[in-house]
Amino acid sequence: MNCIKKAYCRTYQTVFRIALPVLPYRDPALLHSTDDLPALFRKKGISRVLLVTDKSIRDLGITKHLEKNLAAAGIKCAVYDKTVANPTTDNVEEARKLYIKRGCQAIIGFGGGSSMDCAKAVGARIAKPKQSLAQMKGILKIHKKLPLLVAIPTTAGTGSETTLAAVITDSKTRHKYPINDFPLIPKYAVLDPEVTRTLPRSVTATTGMDALTHAVEAYIGRSTIKETRADAIEAVQLVFDNIFEACENGDNMDARRNMLHAAYLAGCAFSKSYVGYVHAVAHSLGGRYNVPHGLANAVLLPFVLESYGESAHRKLHELAVAIGISDYNESDRDGANKFIAAVKDMKKRLDIPDTIKEIKEKDIPRLAKYADKEGNPLYPVPKLMDAKELEQFYYRVMER
Repeated sequence: MNCIKKAYCRTYQTVFRIALPVLPYRDPALLHSTDDLPALFRKKGISRVLLVTDKSIRDLGITKHLEKNLAAAGIKCAVYDKTVANPTTDNVEEARKLYIKRGCQAIIGFGGGSSMDCAKAVGARIAKPKQSLAQMKGILKIHKKLPLLVAIPTTAGTGSETTLAAVITDSKTRHKYPINDFPLIPKYAVLDPEVTRTLPRSVTATTGMDALTHAVEAYIGRSTIKETRADAIEAVQLVFDNIFEACENGDNMDARRNMLHAAYLAGCAFSKSYVGYVHAVAHSLGGRYNVPHGLANAVLLPFVLESYGESAHRKLHELAVAIGISDYNESDRDGANKFIAAVKDMKKRLDIPDTIKEIKEKDIPRLAKYADKEGNPLYPVPKLMDAKELEQFYYRVMER
């Protein structure tokens, strides 16, 4: 990256870091069971809600208990269950029309990050009906209060239940872009391990590593504060302590609960301190090829960490100490290498590959431009890279 662009990126990031303590961040109020929602809605005078989820979750019966409880409480529930893995503008518009048709007063995002992001975007379109989602992409372009928004994660990874971001894919161009504004933070988050019980091992693994990626990128970036560093470290510790048990024994509700808490903490951390190039590259792959976001992050994470070199060594060493695989007597370089090795070992034990088969070489320059546009100047990464430099990651994980 040239010097002028570097200076612009670092200046931009410095302004946000200085403003961080006074920006209107908030954490959602926590509930620990979906059984708490009917009383909440009655208290708020809400009698009609829109439930945004996906077909697989609905077919598995995971939403059935909530739907039954809402009906018993006299609360009508319209269900939109067509959300796809990387939610599209078409998904959002279909759900918005259902919200209006049924006279809904609140929105529940029930599922992984895709369903929660779709629910957020529906809320944004309800709040600003005259603006398209494309006009809201970027930072702080909503400004208006959304309908009451509740997030129920069924995967312990995305952290969408805590964040001010929704990532949407344009149905026509397949370009994937984030929308970031404070009204998108859900009012309530329901961390109920029961709704994660039937999650397959592979999804538990990739979404768990998604949470790890959030925490690590937030921690090693240049816009951290004491609060986000504490959240990120605790999230990393929880993932390393619980992900293998959650994957191998899905009925262990303590492990499931701890993974949900890890995802929540990681979400709190990156909401304020942002992520990095792992996410920028992963989003481009999700938009172009519909690669699941957690999988893309898991595949990319150790390779991006390696590429940061000594600019990330000190903080990666601190994470290695936090999970008990290093101590402060070691050099930062050795501690960082131990942490990266631990991430690679996690991938191997969880049967996560090192390549993404969908990547086509001819697409790489365009994908790297998308990643560059997303990451720069917003993400306060340890080491800045432009589109040409970001191409290395696509080649690194492309099947030969």
